[in-house]
Order: sequence, then structure tokens, then C-alpha cells
Amino acid sequence: MRVGAFILAAQFPGQGQGEALHRAVRSAETAEASGLDAVWLAEHHFVPYGVCPSAVTLAALLLGRTRRISVGTAISVLPTAHPVALGEQAALLHLLSGGRFTLGVGRGGPWVDLEVFGAGLAAYEKDFPESLDLLLRWLREPCVGADGERFRFREVPVVPRPREGLDGPGSTGPGVVVACTSPGSVRLAAERGLPMLLGMHSGDEEKAEMVALWRECALAAGHPPESVGATEHISAGVAQIADGRPEAAEVLLKAMPGWLRQGLAAHRTIDGRQRRMRDPHGYAELLCRLHPVGPPRLCADRLAATAERTGIRRFALLVEGSGDLATTEENVRRLGHEVLPLLG
Repeated sequence: MRVGAFILAAQFPGQGQGEALHRAVRSAETAEASGLDAVWLAEHHFVPYGVCPSAVTLAALLLGRTRRISVGTAISVLPTAHPVALGEQAALLHLLSGGRFTLGVGRGGPWVDLEVFGAGLAAYEKDFPESLDLLLRWLREPCVGADGERFRFREVPVVPRPREGLDGPGSTGPGVVVACTSPGSVRLAAERGLPMLLGMHSGDEEKAEMVALWRECALAAGHPPESVGATEHISAGVAQIADGRPEAAEVLLKAMPGWLRQGLAAHRTIDGRQRRMRDPHGYAELLCRLHPVGPPRLCADRLAATAERTGIRRFALLVEGSGDLATTEENVRRLGHEVLPLLG
């Protein structure tokens, strides 16, 4: 089982943006020191829900500050980026880190980001498959041109080529995962044989259904059974370690609703459509029920139960739910030193 930290650089009420970013960096450094497998970095624009606007930029910093741990984006918002530019950055990080970088991509939402970056609503509603396919071609082929509805350009060489310069497993180029929140996105990932990143709002039953749908669609698309069976999906969740479950839940229920309230309320749609906001306290309670929140043994059992029900053995766990630097660092240390050994 492979357990990593999911880092949003969340800005809690009363905190500055620099404080949130500093906590994000320290969380990643503590994750490596504590034996975690990976850190996964979120990307948001114009909202305090997360104040990192470029997951690949933060990944570059962390890859330079660490030596062992894998670093991935969870996710880079593809509709607001040019696939070739993102592919170039991914190739560079892959090669310079010795294969420790993973590129997670997703559609994001119909937010004002699309207006600011000039992408338009179509980039979110219909152009994601074209963008994803262009990105994959850039990471796999020596030369790439485009003649699609959104992207058109003459053939150019891929520099640097991510499949050159490394020996062993990393020579295949950076891993790519797709954030999936609907049957449509599951099918999209499955047809391309790409692993899924499944959200922390989903329980084990829903995730198991998505994994089953992915397998069905991947086999129907012609991917060999051995490849389908070996694909490693990632389950996002929340982790808070304490000596008892009430104490762990109290930490999150005191801090997370305020962050969720101001962070979710700050999202603005590009076209003025109304988006129903989750009840912040109810959402925090849901996350406490679904995920490893409590003493080490309970948390290990919770992760093992999810793995057994869904088949997923990779986890990206939100560790900064307290909003406090010292508490977050202690949470990461306990996750690494007290929970991981119980997972065998």
C-alpha cells in the first residue's frame, strides 16, 4: 500500500497566503522525512480554498528540496493551460527529478478562470478530450502537430523528449493520471488506459463502482487484461491522527468548516450559473466518517478496508485539515511513523 500527502495550500480564516504556502512546503518536506510515498499538489485560482495557482511550479520547488519522495499534481487544470506547454514542463520535471514526477490533470470547473485565461467555456464543456490527447502525444512521440477544433499547428520536435535520458521504468516518460468525478470522465480515462484520481467526497462503494466501470471500459477499448489489472488508481481522502477518534474529529470540525465556507463561497462561474455550495460543517463531518480520522490502528484499518473494497492501494490524504503548521507536521509524522507500519 502506498500512502501520500494531499496538499492544497489551504488558506484558513485569519491566515495569510504566504502562511498557507509555507505550511504546504513544510508538509511536503515532513512527508519525505516520515516515509510517505508521495505528495500530491492541488491547483486553484483566485480563491482561498487553495492558494497555489501552479501545481507544476510548486512541484518543481519540492522536487529540488527532496531526494526520494514522488511529487505529483492533483491536479493541473488542463482547460486553462496549453497542452504542449504543460507537456514541456512535465517532461522537464520528469527528466531532472530522475522520474519522480507524476502529472495529474482534470477539467476543473466552469469558473471565471476560463475567462481570465482566455480559454472560454468550451474548453471546459467539450474540448477536454482533445487537450488530453494532445498532451499524451507530446509525452509519447518525437514530433507532434495538431489539426483539431481547438489546437492547430505545424509539426514540431518534442524537446526535451521525456522518453530519453533515463534508464529503467522512468524511461517511459512521466506518469499521467486523470481526476474522475463522473462516468464520462471514467470512460475517458479508461479508453486511454490512464489511472484515475478519485475525490475525497466519494465513499468506498462509489469508488468501487467507478473502478469497475473503468475496468469494463478499458477492456472494451482493447487494453490487455494484464495492463488493466496492473493499473494503480489513487484514492483521495483526509487523515487526522490522534490518540482517540473524538480528539481527531474535533481538530477537523473546529477548523475545516471555516476554511470550506470561505473557500467554496469564493468560486465564481464564468457564465453566472448558480452552483450549490455544500454545507461546510456537514461536509467536514462526512469526511471524518469516510476517511482515516482517529488513532493509528483505526486509521490503518480504514485504509485497509478501502483497499479491500475498491482494489485501490494508493492514497493521497489531506493532512492540513487543522490549518495549523505544528499540528499538520505532527499529523504527517504520526501518519508515517505510526500508521504506515501497521499497513505492512
